[in-house]
Amino acid sequence: MENTKPAPITFSANEGENISVVGDTYRILASGKQTGGAFATIDMLVPPGGGPGPHSHPDFQETFYIIEGEIEVKSEVSTYIATKGSYVVIPKGGIIHCFKNKSDTLAHLLCTVIPSGLEEMFIAIGTPIEPGTFLPPPPMDAESIGQLVKIAEKYGQKVYPPDFLG
Repeated sequence: MENTKPAPITFSANEGENISVVGDTYRILASGKQTGGAFATIDMLVPPGGGPGPHSHPDFQETFYIIEGEIEVKSEVSTYIATKGSYVVIPKGGIIHCFKNKSDTLAHLLCTVIPSGLEEMFIAIGTPIEPGTFLPPPPMDAESIGQLVKIAEKYGQKVYPPDFLG
């Protein structure tokens, strides 16, 4: 009898696609291609000062588990300092939010998006890198911002100005 069940998805500590996104280093652990679009999981290393600017995505939820360090999570309704062991859920519906590492040490997060798709945007805007490598954030001139907005919209996100949440 043939087994038609899908095999577990496994990665060693050095496997997965590594990309630099706005100065952060992301490793895609499970992509929508592997999960039938159900979810994607991304391992995020966020250096001091790193993190995405204000954005929203109405059609998927996003979760963060803080493995090490801390991040400030801002939204339209609150600000929360997420430290080691904290868990944050950004619900579906499009709340505008961002996170930033305001500490002087590296933050390590595990992010899951349901359904998948965000990882495809990271691949589109990011730069492939070797594990543990950090690239400086790219310059954000008007042309770069326009390109980022266009790509984000293609993947169901809306990007807001850096100071949108104050």
